[in-house]
Amino acid sequence: MRISEKSPQDARAAARPGLSGPASRKLPVPPRERKPALAALAVLLILGGALATTLLVMRSGDRVSAVQITQQVGAGQRIPPSALREVQIADTGIDYVAWRYRDQVITTYAAVTLLPGTLLTEPMTAKSTDQVGPAKAKVGLSLKAGQMPTDLRWSEIVQVVYVPTAGRNSATTQQKVLTTAARVESISSGRSGGGLVTIVVDTTIAPTIAQYASSGEIALISLPGVK
Repeated sequence: MRISEKSPQDARAAARPGLSGPASRKLPVPPRERKPALAALAVLLILGGALATTLLVMRSGDRVSAVQITQQVGAGQRIPPSALREVQIADTGIDYVAWRYRDQVITTYAAVTLLPGTLLTEPMTAKSTDQVGPAKAKVGLSLKAGQMPTDLRWSEIVQVVYVPTAGRNSATTQQKVLTTAARVESISSGRSGGGLVTIVVDTTIAPTIAQYASSGEIALISLPGVK
Protein backbone atom coordinates (compact mmCIF):
# COMPACT_ATOMS: atom_id res chain seq x y z
CA MET A 1 0.00 0.00 0.00
CA ARG A 2 1.35 3.48 -0.86
CA ILE A 3 1.43 6.01 1.84
CA SER A 4 0.74 9.54 0.57
CA GLU A 5 3.10 12.29 1.69
CA LYS A 6 1.94 15.68 2.82
CA SER A 7 3.28 18.67 1.00
CA PRO A 8 5.19 21.36 2.95
CA GLN A 9 2.28 23.71 2.54
CA ASP A 10 -0.06 21.20 4.09
CA ALA A 11 2.34 20.75 7.02
CA ARG A 12 2.48 24.48 7.68
CA ALA A 13 -1.28 24.74 7.52
CA ALA A 14 -1.66 21.88 9.96
CA ALA A 15 0.84 23.45 12.41
CA ARG A 16 -0.94 26.81 12.30
CA PRO A 17 -4.18 26.92 14.28
CA GLY A 18 -7.23 27.68 12.28
CA LEU A 19 -8.70 31.14 12.38
CA SER A 20 -12.04 29.70 13.26
CA GLY A 21 -10.80 27.76 16.31
CA PRO A 22 -11.90 28.50 19.87
CA ALA A 23 -8.43 29.87 20.84
CA SER A 24 -8.68 32.63 18.28
CA ARG A 25 -11.89 34.02 19.70
CA LYS A 26 -11.51 37.08 22.06
CA LEU A 27 -13.60 37.34 25.17
CA PRO A 28 -15.79 40.46 25.34
CA VAL A 29 -14.33 43.23 27.53
CA PRO A 30 -16.89 44.81 29.83
CA PRO A 31 -17.10 48.61 29.55
CA ARG A 32 -15.29 50.61 32.26
CA GLU A 33 -17.55 51.60 35.11
CA ARG A 34 -17.66 55.33 35.61
CA LYS A 35 -17.53 56.69 39.19
CA PRO A 36 -19.28 60.06 39.30
CA ALA A 37 -18.59 60.50 43.03
CA LEU A 38 -14.82 60.40 42.54
CA ALA A 39 -15.04 62.77 39.61
CA ALA A 40 -17.09 65.23 41.64
CA LEU A 41 -14.60 65.02 44.52
CA ALA A 42 -11.72 65.78 42.18
CA VAL A 43 -13.54 68.81 40.84
CA LEU A 44 -14.22 70.05 44.38
CA LEU A 45 -10.57 69.65 45.35
CA ILE A 46 -9.46 71.63 42.33
CA LEU A 47 -11.97 74.38 43.01
CA GLY A 48 -11.05 74.44 46.70
CA GLY A 49 -7.36 74.81 45.95
CA ALA A 50 -8.02 77.62 43.51
CA LEU A 51 -10.24 79.39 46.05
CA ALA A 52 -7.65 79.06 48.82
CA THR A 53 -4.95 80.47 46.55
CA THR A 54 -7.17 83.39 45.62
CA LEU A 55 -7.94 84.14 49.27
CA LEU A 56 -4.24 84.08 50.19
CA VAL A 57 -3.42 86.48 47.39
CA MET A 58 -6.26 88.79 48.36
CA ARG A 59 -5.38 88.62 52.07
CA SER A 60 -1.75 89.47 51.41
CA GLY A 61 -2.97 92.73 49.93
CA ASP A 62 -5.11 93.68 52.95
CA ARG A 63 -3.77 96.63 54.92
CA VAL A 64 -4.63 97.63 58.47
CA SER A 65 -3.84 100.73 60.53
CA ALA A 66 -1.55 100.01 63.48
CA VAL A 67 0.26 101.96 66.20
CA GLN A 68 4.00 102.46 65.77
CA ILE A 69 6.33 103.87 68.42
CA THR A 70 8.39 106.84 67.21
CA GLN A 71 10.53 107.56 70.29
CA GLN A 72 12.00 105.50 73.09
CA VAL A 73 9.71 104.94 76.05
CA GLY A 74 11.31 103.37 79.09
CA ALA A 75 9.71 100.52 80.99
CA GLY A 76 7.31 101.90 83.56
CA GLN A 77 6.85 105.22 81.77
CA ARG A 78 3.50 106.47 80.52
CA ILE A 79 3.22 106.28 76.73
CA PRO A 80 2.85 109.86 75.44
CA PRO A 81 0.80 110.90 72.37
CA SER A 82 3.97 112.24 70.72
CA ALA A 83 5.42 108.71 70.67
CA LEU A 84 2.61 107.30 68.50
CA ARG A 85 2.28 107.22 64.73
CA GLU A 86 -0.20 105.57 62.40
CA VAL A 87 1.23 103.08 59.90
CA GLN A 88 -0.36 100.84 57.29
CA ILE A 89 0.80 97.21 57.50
CA ALA A 90 -0.19 93.91 55.91
CA ASP A 91 -2.79 91.90 57.81
CA THR A 92 -0.54 89.03 58.90
CA GLY A 93 -2.76 87.86 61.76
CA ILE A 94 -0.53 89.33 64.50
CA ASP A 95 -2.60 91.21 67.05
CA TYR A 96 -1.07 94.66 66.69
CA VAL A 97 -2.82 97.51 68.48
CA ALA A 98 -5.11 99.22 65.99
CA TRP A 99 -4.72 102.96 65.48
CA ARG A 100 -8.32 103.56 66.57
CA TYR A 101 -7.29 102.61 70.12
CA ARG A 102 -4.59 105.31 70.38
CA ASP A 103 -6.59 107.25 72.97
CA GLN A 104 -6.50 104.20 75.24
CA VAL A 105 -2.79 103.64 74.63
CA ILE A 106 -1.80 107.04 76.04
CA THR A 107 -3.44 106.11 79.36
CA THR A 108 -1.17 103.06 79.75
CA TYR A 109 2.47 102.49 80.68
CA ALA A 110 5.23 100.70 78.83
CA ALA A 111 5.60 97.17 80.22
CA VAL A 112 8.99 96.93 78.48
CA THR A 113 11.32 99.48 76.93
CA LEU A 114 9.77 100.54 73.63
CA LEU A 115 12.21 101.46 70.87
CA PRO A 116 11.49 103.67 67.85
CA GLY A 117 9.98 101.69 64.99
CA THR A 118 8.28 99.15 67.28
CA LEU A 119 4.80 98.03 66.25
CA LEU A 120 2.81 98.08 69.46
CA THR A 121 1.06 94.97 70.80
CA GLU A 122 -1.14 94.80 73.89
CA PRO A 123 1.37 92.80 76.04
CA MET A 124 3.81 95.71 75.64
CA THR A 125 1.49 97.96 77.66
CA ALA A 126 0.30 97.92 81.25
CA LYS A 127 -2.49 99.76 83.03
CA SER A 128 -0.34 100.41 86.09
CA THR A 129 3.34 100.72 86.84
CA ASP A 130 5.78 100.59 89.72
CA GLN A 131 6.59 104.22 88.96
CA VAL A 132 3.17 105.24 90.31
CA GLY A 133 2.22 102.83 93.07
CA PRO A 134 1.46 102.79 96.79
CA ALA A 135 4.84 104.34 97.62
CA LYS A 136 4.69 107.01 94.91
CA ALA A 137 2.84 110.29 94.59
CA LYS A 138 2.29 112.92 91.91
CA VAL A 139 3.09 116.52 92.80
CA GLY A 140 2.12 119.48 90.64
CA LEU A 141 4.53 122.38 90.32
CA SER A 142 3.97 125.85 88.94
CA LEU A 143 7.46 127.00 88.04
CA LYS A 144 8.82 130.29 86.77
CA ALA A 145 11.59 130.92 84.30
CA GLY A 146 14.88 129.82 85.80
CA GLN A 147 13.30 127.20 88.04
CA MET A 148 13.30 124.53 85.34
CA PRO A 149 15.34 123.77 82.21
CA THR A 150 13.89 125.29 79.07
CA ASP A 151 14.28 121.99 77.23
CA LEU A 152 12.75 119.83 79.97
CA ARG A 153 10.87 116.90 78.44
CA TRP A 154 8.32 114.36 79.49
CA SER A 155 9.67 111.23 81.29
CA GLU A 156 13.00 112.84 82.20
CA ILE A 157 14.58 112.19 85.58
CA VAL A 158 15.19 115.37 87.58
CA GLN A 159 16.50 116.46 90.94
CA VAL A 160 14.13 118.53 93.06
CA VAL A 161 15.97 121.26 94.91
CA TYR A 162 14.75 123.54 97.67
CA VAL A 163 15.79 127.11 96.86
CA PRO A 164 14.78 129.46 99.72
CA THR A 165 13.66 132.94 98.86
CA ALA A 166 15.19 136.08 100.31
CA GLY A 167 13.95 136.91 103.78
CA ARG A 168 14.16 133.42 105.22
CA ASN A 169 16.01 133.18 108.53
CA SER A 170 19.49 131.74 108.55
CA ALA A 171 18.31 128.33 109.71
CA THR A 172 16.37 127.71 106.55
CA THR A 173 18.30 129.61 103.92
CA GLN A 174 20.49 126.74 102.79
CA GLN A 175 19.65 125.04 99.55
CA LYS A 176 19.14 121.30 99.68
CA VAL A 177 18.22 118.45 97.39
CA LEU A 178 14.81 117.07 98.31
CA THR A 179 14.96 114.10 95.96
CA THR A 180 17.58 112.95 93.48
CA ALA A 181 15.28 111.00 91.17
CA ALA A 182 11.88 112.42 90.36
CA ARG A 183 10.28 111.54 87.05
CA VAL A 184 8.50 114.14 84.94
CA GLU A 185 4.97 112.84 84.44
CA SER A 186 3.71 115.77 82.34
CA ILE A 187 4.83 119.22 81.32
CA SER A 188 3.19 122.30 79.87
CA SER A 189 5.71 125.02 79.12
CA GLY A 190 4.73 128.67 79.23
CA ARG A 191 5.86 131.48 76.95
CA SER A 192 7.96 133.08 79.68
CA GLY A 193 10.12 129.98 80.15
CA GLY A 194 8.32 128.47 83.11
CA GLY A 195 5.37 126.13 83.08
CA LEU A 196 3.28 123.55 84.84
CA VAL A 197 5.10 120.33 85.65
CA THR A 198 3.86 117.16 87.33
CA ILE A 199 6.51 114.97 88.91
CA VAL A 200 6.39 111.51 90.51
CA VAL A 201 8.20 111.24 93.85
CA ASP A 202 8.22 109.08 96.96
CA THR A 203 5.27 109.65 99.25
CA THR A 204 7.62 110.45 102.13
CA ILE A 205 8.95 113.60 100.46
CA ALA A 206 5.83 114.63 98.53
CA PRO A 207 4.33 116.86 101.31
CA THR A 208 7.60 118.76 101.72
CA ILE A 209 7.92 119.37 97.99
CA ALA A 210 4.31 120.53 97.81
CA GLN A 211 4.89 122.92 100.72
CA TYR A 212 7.96 124.52 99.17
CA ALA A 213 6.33 124.60 95.74
CA SER A 214 3.43 126.64 97.11
CA SER A 215 5.88 129.41 98.09
CA GLY A 216 7.83 129.21 94.83
CA GLU A 217 10.95 127.72 96.41
CA ILE A 218 11.37 124.66 94.20
CA ALA A 219 13.72 124.24 91.25
CA LEU A 220 14.27 121.27 88.96
CA ILE A 221 17.66 120.11 87.72
CA SER A 222 17.61 117.90 84.64
CA LEU A 223 19.66 114.70 84.54
CA PRO A 224 19.78 113.80 80.83
CA GLY A 225 22.08 110.82 81.34
CA VAL A 226 19.69 109.08 83.75
CA LYS A 227 16.80 106.96 82.44
